[in-house]
Order: sequence, then C-alpha cells, then structure tokens
Amino acid sequence: MKINSQKCVGCALCIPYCVEAAITMGSDRKATINRDKCIECTVCYNSSICPVDAFELEELEWPRSVREVFATVYKSHSQTNVPGRGTEEMKTNDVTGRFKEGEIGFSVDMGRPGVGVDLIDAEKLLMALAKSGIEFEPENPITHLMKDIKTGELKDDVKQERVHSCIPEFKTKMEKLPEVLDALKKISQEINTVFSLGLCLKLTPEGEIPEFVKNYLDENKIPYYPDGKTNIGLGKPLAKI
Repeated sequence: MKINSQKCVGCALCIPYCVEAAITMGSDRKATINRDKCIECTVCYNSSICPVDAFELEELEWPRSVREVFATVYKSHSQTNVPGRGTEEMKTNDVTGRFKEGEIGFSVDMGRPGVGVDLIDAEKLLMALAKSGIEFEPENPITHLMKDIKTGELKDDVKQERVHSCIPEFKTKMEKLPEVLDALKKISQEINTVFSLGLCLKLTPEGEIPEFVKNYLDENKIPYYPDGKTNIGLGKPLAKI
C-alpha cells in the first residue's frame, strides 16, 4: 500500500483505520506508511476514509505478496486454492477422515488484528513443535512456506515478512497431547505475538470427549470449549476409517 504524498492533505482521518498502527504523520504533516509494519490488509484503502483518495494499491511481488493473501480472507492461496489462513477441513467439517481414532488435530491461531505476527516468530513455534514429532497438515498455507516440513523451518525469502495472522495445523497421537502443550507453553515465552489453540478429534460413540484428553485438560485446569469451531460433518468421510 502507498500514500500519494502529493494528494495527502494531512487530515489524519486514516490513522485509526490501520490495524497495525503502521500509518503515522510525518514532520511535513503528510501521512506515511511504515512498510515493515504494514500487513497489506487494504483496510485503509477499502474504508474510503481518505477525502482525497491518496491511498494507492500496489502490484505486490513475492515475497511481500504473502502479506496480502494472509490478511485478505477473500483471496485464495495459489498453492492450496483455499481462502483464509488455515484449511476448510479444520475449520468446518471432518469429511475427509483425516483425523483417525486415537489421533488429535491442532490449529494454532497466531496473530489477529492489532497484534499481527512476524513469520520469523511463526517459525520458532513450528520448529519447536516439529521436535515433538508431529505431522504438519500438507494443505495448510503455512506448510507450503516451509523449506523443510520435518523441521518446520521456513523458506529464507519469507522469514522477514509480517502477516495479519496464520494458523499452523498438525496432528499427532492422542497420548502426545501433554508434550505438544508443553512445547507450546515454552515457546510462547519467546515469541512476540498471541495465539489460541484449537483441538480436533473424534468423540466417543457416546458423543463424549475421549477420557484421556478430558482428564488431562481438567487436571491441569486448562479451559476448553467443545464445538467451539469445528462442526459435525454431515457427509460420510471420503477416507476409509
């Protein structure tokens, strides 16, 4: 995103619209955009708040284009053809049977408005998780940015990019839940953002949370909200169980 300094009248009406506080007033009383902070969400442009239309869209090249697609939910990732920051599977219905009996899926929702996330911080989390022997979701957009899916290391050219948010997804054996949560707790002290955790797993035939998971969360006083995001699949899973 650019601001045409020849048009800008210094009214400062745009400043509250930037979710990353990337717009400031310069000494010349012209609005400027901090390129490092800007996540290319286009909120300032789409708000139409500028009385002189000083905001101008740019043709973004790689790797800066990563910022736009992670910030704009109606744009699809070229690698997955899915809009948003995660996969449709984790966020809607388990119709492909990817989560088998005894497995547990995770989504780590990093960032959000006013906070954002540097991909170098996302890499720290990914590499910490990889040491636990988890399996990253191959169709997740952040997985496609990895140099090595076994270590969680990102490609060198995207490490300095900043995005609105990203949602790494992975799965592992249910008994590894404590190890994964411990890894997340430790790495949370080393990254400069926030994250929330989603779990996806099959209920028992009685419709209950598996005892091992429920007991561990209860014993460690970890709050959880059943059916918080993932819905019940209405179709038969495509994969054999």
